[in-house]
Amino acid sequence: MFSKEKKFKSGFERKLEELFGLDLRSLALFRIGLALLVVTDLINRSKDLKAHYTDFGILPRAPLVEQFLNPWFWSVHLFSGQALFQSFLFLFAGFIAFALLIGYRTRFVTIVSWALLVSLHSRNPMVLSAGDIEFRLLLFWAMFLPLGACYSVDSALNSSSKALPERILSGATVALTLQICFVYWFTWALKSDPIWWKEGSAVYYALSIDQFATPIGQFFLGFPPPLLVFLTYTTLGIELLGPFLLFIPIRTSFFRLCAVATFILLHLGFGLGLTLGLFPFISAIAWLVFIPSEFWNGISQRLQTPQRQGLKIYYDGECGFCKKTVYLLRTFLVLPGTPLLLAQDDPEIFADMKTHNSWVVVDWEGYKHFKFKAIAYVCHLSPLLRPLTPLLEWRPVLSVGTKAYEIIANNRRAASKVTTPLKFRPLEVRSSLLTDIIAFLLLLCVSLWNLRTIAPSIFKLPSVVNWVTLVLRLDQKWSMFAPYPLKDDGWYVIPGQLKDGTEIDVFKNGTPVTLEKPRLVSATYPNERWRKYMMNLWSKDNSKYRLYYGRYLCRNWNSQHQGSQQLDTFSIYFMRENTLPNYQTPTVKKVRIWKHSCFNPSSEDN
Repeated sequence: MFSKEKKFKSGFERKLEELFGLDLRSLALFRIGLALLVVTDLINRSKDLKAHYTDFGILPRAPLVEQFLNPWFWSVHLFSGQALFQSFLFLFAGFIAFALLIGYRTRFVTIVSWALLVSLHSRNPMVLSAGDIEFRLLLFWAMFLPLGACYSVDSALNSSSKALPERILSGATVALTLQICFVYWFTWALKSDPIWWKEGSAVYYALSIDQFATPIGQFFLGFPPPLLVFLTYTTLGIELLGPFLLFIPIRTSFFRLCAVATFILLHLGFGLGLTLGLFPFISAIAWLVFIPSEFWNGISQRLQTPQRQGLKIYYDGECGFCKKTVYLLRTFLVLPGTPLLLAQDDPEIFADMKTHNSWVVVDWEGYKHFKFKAIAYVCHLSPLLRPLTPLLEWRPVLSVGTKAYEIIANNRRAASKVTTPLKFRPLEVRSSLLTDIIAFLLLLCVSLWNLRTIAPSIFKLPSVVNWVTLVLRLDQKWSMFAPYPLKDDGWYVIPGQLKDGTEIDVFKNGTPVTLEKPRLVSATYPNERWRKYMMNLWSKDNSKYRLYYGRYLCRNWNSQHQGSQQLDTFSIYFMRENTLPNYQTPTVKKVRIWKHSCFNPSSEDN
């Protein structure tokens, strides 16, 4: 239940809270989204764990620390270069993400999730994208917010009788709001090329980047040029003006919902046309925090049916496991306000409980449900699990479920051990002066850092701002397709020679060498991480990384092949194809960026 504390606030305070405060239910949805992103990110990265995060892979620890890593960056992933150690860290991060998902010790696990994500990012910066930067920033500001105040274990086991506020306004809510806006305002400011402002051809060039383009993107590229020009200017307009929808003081809820829908659709469009990994999902989840209270209140009113309002749940007051279970069920089945009552307080219910050795669920018509049938009925009333009702009421499932319930009911002492870590604790939602000051100071650091990205000669950072920003990994630059989309495009060919003289394409796992352009260049990369790495490898600024990629190719191939089938030498070619205006056919230039010998290190060279 939420308090009506807002009635006692002045009009200015209410409006300030409406503009910069965040609803606790929106924060809960944001928490769930972040946790799912962490899990998805870990699963995706784990497919290349050995290649990207161990000493066997593309960037061993020694050269990373000695040549590339910023001295202010830190990483527990650098403690060992073994796959087993990295696997442990991945599993541990997944466990913490699950705790974040269900909202158990929410603030603590949010801090740990952020620290592990920062650590992972510092381990291999070559596979990172703008989405990764936004992801760790969202997790950072989330540490200051009450993410566990709703739809969580923490809220389910809240022992305080004090009602929680509907929204919270704090330094962290202001910081998170502006941080999300900065992504769009500063990428707009960095898009300074005439391609964006004069020609209006930026979308044409973006969709022409074969290393990004999806089949849908290729389809959109065939649209009439005026439409692509319109999309270019629309993108600029949304990035500049869209965030201001959050701050309109009239009909604020309506305009905030418009902003949420607009940016989610914007990123959906980006994701359909370009292979951007998790970036569209990260950006979309960020906007969920702005769902206004009126939206949730409207849904809550629609859910107040007579069936749900008449539901009563009785449990054994002498069973701690039983009490925790019903409180958790009420929260996660989204049945707020359902009375949870002691069976011992009602003689008739208490007799039924002992007779059936079961909790007692009483529906709105006074009918009593027991054991697994009661679970099926409660799930039927849940807005989330209602679609599962036919399955739960299916006789085989009902039979198995009843037997499982009876086993647990007859072994409550053993079952209670499972819930021992779950404690009833008071839950408070309030801002403190100290955390507000910290949040505003860090927001100042972030603001100065972003201003420096657009005018480095004007905005000089004090050393304390520089090292604080770097240590906390608040460093950021929103240069997506800025100052203009890449025109320098192409694809990779890595012809290699085995010891027996056979020529293969190392990049394509030993297939015959061909210089022809792939039908879908973006599909030549196993995933988004490899695409980002190979695009970075082409840059002259990253030429020193090519040696370690070459050594990895040798190690990887030769660890799987023996004798004459081992890889001897290879060259890395980038088939450079510059995008020309007005759909002109570009010429392809074969550029060798690296030559490597697996058994003669002296011949390793650019």
